[in-house]
Amino acid sequence: MKPTRFRIRVWGNFACFTRPEMKVERFSYPIITPSAARGILDAIYCKPIKFRWQLVKVEMLKPPRYIALRRNEVKERAPAERTIRQWAEGTAQPQPILADADADITGSQDKGRTQRQTMALKDVSYRIHAEIRPWPGFENELPALEAQFERRASRGQAFYQPYLGCREFPASFELCPEHETDPQPYPIDMNVGWMLYDVFDLSQPGKPNAPTFITVFEARIVNGVMEIPEFQSSHVKKPPRSAGSVQEVTEL
Repeated sequence: MKPTRFRIRVWGNFACFTRPEMKVERFSYPIITPSAARGILDAIYCKPIKFRWQLVKVEMLKPPRYIALRRNEVKERAPAERTIRQWAEGTAQPQPILADADADITGSQDKGRTQRQTMALKDVSYRIHAEIRPWPGFENELPALEAQFERRASRGQAFYQPYLGCREFPASFELCPEHETDPQPYPIDMNVGWMLYDVFDLSQPGKPNAPTFITVFEARIVNGVMEIPEFQSSHVKKPPRSAGSVQEVTEL
């Protein structure tokens, strides 16, 4: 059964699709990554045990324009969901994240906040082409899954607010009519280089405790369009399957 190719236009005032090699200061790719585009589709409709999204291509509808932002960020990460649940149930003592405290108070250089530079994009707009790929055993449910997504997307429904790379950059979206071609992609050619494809193993249904599985591909924008290879394709470079969590991507 051939899947339907859906087209979703997404736009927003700001976006940041961070290059993974930028450890501290964030610097955005010039176009949305497949991982970020999949995140937007998942926000609209997602059933991880039944299907995954396969990105096909992205059309850049506006030229990439950068803006420098300096933000105060806390140094600590939020605890695991299990820990937060224990705090809520009163079975563990809450440990607050102290944003305005120096090392003399916290006793650690890893607490408090710090200023970081972000090179983000502004006034972005993309048309995302994607297909639903059912997992084995759910192939016969493809028409029902597609109908549910189309109904939700046409009504502007989402499980949570879609965002453009960072949660503080919300994304608006609309389902494009089947034969709509306007606006046309912005006429630009660019060799982006190695781009993040995803951070999860898309060859199997995901689990809450699944280890990180970083994949990359060589991205090129031709006349405003970035083609995205299939996840199983040899164009997507993957770490060894037997690896634990984060591994160096091979064959680069």
